[in-house]
Amino acid sequence: MKFVIEHKDRQSSARAGEILTDHGKISTPVFMPVGTAGAVKAVHIRDLRHDIGAQIILGNTYHLFLRPGMEVMGEAGGLHAFNGWEKPILTDSGGFQVYSLSQGRKVTGKGVEFRSHIDGTKYLFTPENVIETQRIIGADIIMAFDECTPFPCSYDYASRSLELTHQWLDRCIATFAETHAQYGNSQALFPIVQGSVYSDLRQKSAETVASCNLPGNAIGGLSVGEPEEIMYDITEKVCAILPEDKPRYLMGVGTPSNILECIALGVDMFDCVIPTRNARHGLLYTMEGMINIKNEKWKNDFSMIDEEGRSFAGREYSKAYLRHLFVSNESLGGMIASLYNLGFYMWLMDTARKKIVTGGYPEWKNRMVKQLAVKL
Repeated sequence: MKFVIEHKDRQSSARAGEILTDHGKISTPVFMPVGTAGAVKAVHIRDLRHDIGAQIILGNTYHLFLRPGMEVMGEAGGLHAFNGWEKPILTDSGGFQVYSLSQGRKVTGKGVEFRSHIDGTKYLFTPENVIETQRIIGADIIMAFDECTPFPCSYDYASRSLELTHQWLDRCIATFAETHAQYGNSQALFPIVQGSVYSDLRQKSAETVASCNLPGNAIGGLSVGEPEEIMYDITEKVCAILPEDKPRYLMGVGTPSNILECIALGVDMFDCVIPTRNARHGLLYTMEGMINIKNEKWKNDFSMIDEEGRSFAGREYSKAYLRHLFVSNESLGGMIASLYNLGFYMWLMDTARKKIVTGGYPEWKNRMVKQLAVKL
């Protein structure tokens, strides 16, 4: 994997770059639709490729490990062959999902013992088998195994957790060096900065991660309930430490406004379930603000979802029709809304990139953040 910075914004830390992988190039800043179990909910692979123009999607090690399982994944030839997605894929190590299973998990120096949310079967994730699992999945970018701390948590807990994450990182790197990609494409390992909301822990983690000199770096443990101001403060401090010549990935973030603010702080890569999850509940992001399409006010509104005719997927449908689908519990409603929201996110990333290249990103970002806060 290679990363090239092509342009830098003069008034902020925003940058436009290009990540080169064996499955194609990725223009940054980039948003990665979340395909947790190998599929972006309610969206066909064909639509991701042609209508939305996604450059890379995300899969999740925890969910793919449980279903379909690594025997099936290996026989299929990896996730690219299994789901038909020919462009780059990133896999999350499963650390966040294990964190979310707090009721039934046990964290030790060896790894994390947990029970499947599907049938209660007990499993153990270790740094070694998480890397081996991601080798079988075959993603272009894979993540080191970490512990995602909850918010709030004590300084003592965060400190102990960070030490464990750094120990696991050493084991991930060793296993990565001892194993090989299985399907002809190279894989890049990203370490993850942790440390909860504590500046000194975040600094320590960022310095440790930077010293590993891996192809890219991730920032985890944010967007887990902390105030946005803390998220931005930590992101800024961590980005100032992580090497400039490596892509920076802020995990699980977030809303359009979150993304625009963090681009200005130096982040290149984002993922989040928000655009598709909100879409399935009838919440749409538009240039004028957010729409709850289920509201009565749209019942007789036959204007298009995006009246300016911008190239958002799903633009050919009226608000009245989409509302009708939702109130009638037609699954097509969630599909159209998901296409639309993901299309909006892709437009947002493309426009952000253009503003970084041509100048004026901070001014445009500030206008967009203000407008996106409007509830229509």
